Amino acid sequence: QVQLVESGGGLVQAGGSLRLSCAASGSIFSINAMGWYRQAPGKQRELVAVIPSGGSTNYADSVKGRFTISRDNAKNTVYLQMNSLKPEDTAIYYCNADLHRYWWASSDRYWGQGTQVTVSS
Repeated sequence: QVQLVESGGGLVQAGGSLRLSCAASGSIFSINAMGWYRQAPGKQRELVAVIPSGGSTNYADSVKGRFTISRDNAKNTVYLQMNSLKPEDTAIYYCNADLHRYWWASSDRYWGQGTQVTVSS
């Protein structure tokens, strides 16, 4: 039983900021990478940012310099600080985690339910 719950989405004017949070809970031994994806209507889900357990962060070119991903390992939580938001950022944002439920098992990927971000022009 693993659950990822996102929060922090909402309506914002272009140029504004939002901070998304995603907390993982349940039977978790360790978490490898955590990331944020987004999906606009009629489009495929795309990677926004990812933060491995022990590596460099990666961002989509469209959000570099505006978004910052971070994590709190003690809380099993990943954040996405979004600044200088544009209408093109409007989408449902999904949290993803690659994690081990047990030390002896291979990792698996889990998804949150998504949180809506709408940026008005």
